[in-house]
Amino acid sequence: MKNVVVVYESKYGYTEKYAKWISEELDTDLFSTSDINLEKLNNYNCIIYGGGLYAGGISGINLITKNYDKLKDKTVVVFTCGLADPKEEINIENIKVSLSKVFDEKAMKDIKFFHLRGGINYKKLNFMHKAMMAMIKKVLSKKDPKELKSEEVTLLDTYGKEIDFSDKNTIAPIVEFVKEVENYSSNK
Repeated sequence: MKNVVVVYESKYGYTEKYAKWISEELDTDLFSTSDINLEKLNNYNCIIYGGGLYAGGISGINLITKNYDKLKDKTVVVFTCGLADPKEEINIENIKVSLSKVFDEKAMKDIKFFHLRGGINYKKLNFMHKAMMAMIKKVLSKKDPKELKSEEVTLLDTYGKEIDFSDKNTIAPIVEFVKEVENYSSNK
């Protein structure tokens, strides 16, 4: 789909993995945020942007937010990638709160959002992210084990290790949405 582009910013590789899967599935151009600008984005009818979730923010999202007034007539899709399980409604609500801090009400209605689950590799974390995860572990360790949510138990059980929740099947709703809005017919 040459009218569609996938753009991503990935610190630890999980968002990049999803971006590549989506790009391959839709046969699109693929760029990291460091390799694209507004002029290039204007060549596409549909922009799929992926960014990792970090402390409530989406990495690299300013590419979209700062230029949204120039992109608003295009189909804009944003996918987030984070450790929180998007099957849990509370996590989706927290992500929506984060999104509403960077997108105005109109953009929140116009952009199609998807949320994917990535992973964590403690050996690759930068100092700040290691410190944040240590604080989270400390807080969770003080809770009554019976009150912990399943993903909190998983976080404690896997602390210091690598865990990858990436699942190629979870890109299907994104792919289907883009195919529908772009009137795509697949030869695959």
